[in-house]
Amino acid sequence: MRHRFRWAVTLTAVAGLIGVPAAASAVPAERDDRTSTVGYDVSHPQCGTELPADAAFAVVGVNGGLATRTNPCLAAQLEWAAGSSGDVSGQPPLQLYLNTANPGQVRGLVTTWPSAGDTPYGGCDGTNSMACSWQYGWERARASVQSFFRPAARAVQLDSRPQHYTWWLDVETMNTWQSGSDDALARNRATLEGMTDYLTDRDGRVGLYSTGYQWGRIVGEVPGGSDLADLDSWLAGATDRADARQACDDDPLVAGGSVAMVQYVEDDLDHNHACR
Repeated sequence: MRHRFRWAVTLTAVAGLIGVPAAASAVPAERDDRTSTVGYDVSHPQCGTELPADAAFAVVGVNGGLATRTNPCLAAQLEWAAGSSGDVSGQPPLQLYLNTANPGQVRGLVTTWPSAGDTPYGGCDGTNSMACSWQYGWERARASVQSFFRPAARAVQLDSRPQHYTWWLDVETMNTWQSGSDDALARNRATLEGMTDYLTDRDGRVGLYSTGYQWGRIVGEVPGGSDLADLDSWLAGATDRADARQACDDDPLVAGGSVAMVQYVEDDLDHNHACR
């Protein structure tokens, strides 16, 4: 998602978990009167670049590529996205996405793994468990909203309450995930459930971003009782807008959900086609 969807397959890479990249603020382009139905998604790789003037809707990455980092030009990009036309029915002009991960198998290398917490899977005790995986996701969502999003939104006089936004969970193999067993995939799922619960408890709308291949590698099958069941999908990997239109008929990432939009890359920028 950072610039385009990356196809890396290493699930436990931990390089770059610490540190915030320096970058300039995004420069919104001057708006014009063209009518467009195209959406865009941007984040830290677009810091300091001129962003499109014809956005019908926009999705802004709250994080700087990792769930523990902030997007250094978040405020500027939120201000740009808030000026989207909103001409596509069912697509809010300004939407958000969060980076996701589960470093439970390498928790000794990070400082953010939880040591306590009451969860739907029981109490977290600091081990690599379903409970601590859920707690990790909940805490990452809370930190992204409270530490990164709210100050940036207030800086440009936007509402900072989660219930006013759609939040997409960006699930990519280039981030740190558990692997090697069905239990590992279940713990990854628990992390996404924790993030979902934090946001939906505050009346935020949650969706899932990935490809079917990468979702299968990271999460696998989602049971019907999971909080991820029935969530809408934002699919990556289309080659152009015509391909994106066809991908609207692909299977969603989880049963019960729908494919809401499809991402494609054009002129080195992520574009998005709304499916409904």
